[in-house]
Amino acid sequence: MLVVSKVRVITTLTICLLGLLFAFPSIVDQATYDKLPKFLQHTVNLGLELRGGSHIQLEVDLESVKRERQESILDEARKQLRKQNIKYSKLNIQTRGEKSVIYISLKDENDAKDVKKILNKIESELDITVAGSEITAVITQKFMDEFSKRIVGESIEVIRHRIDETGTKEPTILRQGTDRIVLQLPGVEDPAEVKRLLGKTAVLTFHGVDETMETIPAKTNQKVNLPKKPGVIYLPEDKGNGVVYYVPIKKQISLTGKSLVDAQVSMDSRTGLPAVSIKFDAIDGTRKIAELSAKYLHKQFAMVLDGKVLSAPVFQAVLNDGNAQITGNFTMEEATELALLLRAGSLPAPLNVVEERNVGPSLGTDSINAGKNATMCAFFFVAIFMIASYGIFGLFSVIAIFMNITLLFACLTLLGATLTLPGIAGIALTIGTAVDANVLIYERIREEVRIGIKATMAISQGYKLAMMTIIDSNLTTLIGSIVLYEFGSGPIRGFAVTLALGTVISLFTTFSLTKSVIAYYMRKQKNKEIIV
Repeated sequence: MLVVSKVRVITTLTICLLGLLFAFPSIVDQATYDKLPKFLQHTVNLGLELRGGSHIQLEVDLESVKRERQESILDEARKQLRKQNIKYSKLNIQTRGEKSVIYISLKDENDAKDVKKILNKIESELDITVAGSEITAVITQKFMDEFSKRIVGESIEVIRHRIDETGTKEPTILRQGTDRIVLQLPGVEDPAEVKRLLGKTAVLTFHGVDETMETIPAKTNQKVNLPKKPGVIYLPEDKGNGVVYYVPIKKQISLTGKSLVDAQVSMDSRTGLPAVSIKFDAIDGTRKIAELSAKYLHKQFAMVLDGKVLSAPVFQAVLNDGNAQITGNFTMEEATELALLLRAGSLPAPLNVVEERNVGPSLGTDSINAGKNATMCAFFFVAIFMIASYGIFGLFSVIAIFMNITLLFACLTLLGATLTLPGIAGIALTIGTAVDANVLIYERIREEVRIGIKATMAISQGYKLAMMTIIDSNLTTLIGSIVLYEFGSGPIRGFAVTLALGTVISLFTTFSLTKSVIAYYMRKQKNKEIIV
């Protein structure tokens, strides 16, 4: 007996109507779209190959990060050796073949064991070799592999934040290999501004200024012989008007930009020029900036961004509230950009652009048209086959397939998913999946009718007997989609999403929508055995 409850019918109709409602904005023109209520102003996002845009492949400069890590170890080792009064003649980083090593030459080889302990304490992941008074230390490959993975992961997150700040819609950001990142920006035809933002590491650090050494003025691009002193480095501060001041900065980092929680454009009350107001976190940053401002009260303290001195002001008061202001010869655009970079976070390593491709809107339009034509052809030929093979029941299947595609677009819209060219292929495949379920049911119904069972009972038995086969078939497809999504990337994931959604929706349209339509049709045939 074919049984379809009123609750199921109402639920099915409600879901179908909501599907039509949320899929509607994706097919109307812009003028109609603008008139829609705000809650309906969402459409399916188009991927790079459909919308056009830019494809950028970036390389994370892991060597510079490794070098920076070695220098950090070297600086700490120098500090500890002085603290323990261990004499040495050389302490530097040397290149040996393809490797760079930390090299220490001691004046007394009896200190070698103590130095080895110091190095192990600074960094446990070091391969240390002792040969008399000479010590070499290399960062282990295991550490570098894990370190590199973390650096690339952090870079992806920072890139994502920076792209979001620029308002670029639905970027695709993927890891490729050990040190590459692929960035796809739909709708961005000129990626120059994005590349400029991504190319900046925006590493903000705070350093003391060595007052025993003088600041050296020079003209821009003028070569200057700068004094050298262990633990001190001269960095340029651009004063504008072609004048650069080289400031003696202590290498030791007193505070980093990671303690920042906000950065906004403001105005310098003294000069009236644009500035950037920054706020430190209450957990650690506020305490540190208070301690540093007390330590360097009435002394110079430098703010360094990407190897350049932004400002080297004198602390006039202790900053107890965690708020400070970066001032300099900023234009409004420069101040806005700096605030954006600081809010988005610091890139842990420099990025190099190794590949760049633009996909024109015309190519995107051609791809959309090709996808539309392919999907329409699939729908048309399937509809002809089903109607020719199963008559009125075949027509019911065509209605279900149409709703399947409609609900799929509604789900993509609500999830904010991105439709790619392979995603369109997933939609076409979904049509086949939905038809397969109906074919199984109809063939079972035919078998029941052949052995003399009444129509309504045959329909009920057809659904019942075919159910497990259909569920098994769709479950294997769903598992395949999940695997593709988990291990795939970019367009492959787009294909997996549409295929998975289409598979789940096809189960709904098969066992709820089609069954409800058939039950209604049989009822209209005055079959009293139907219970609704």
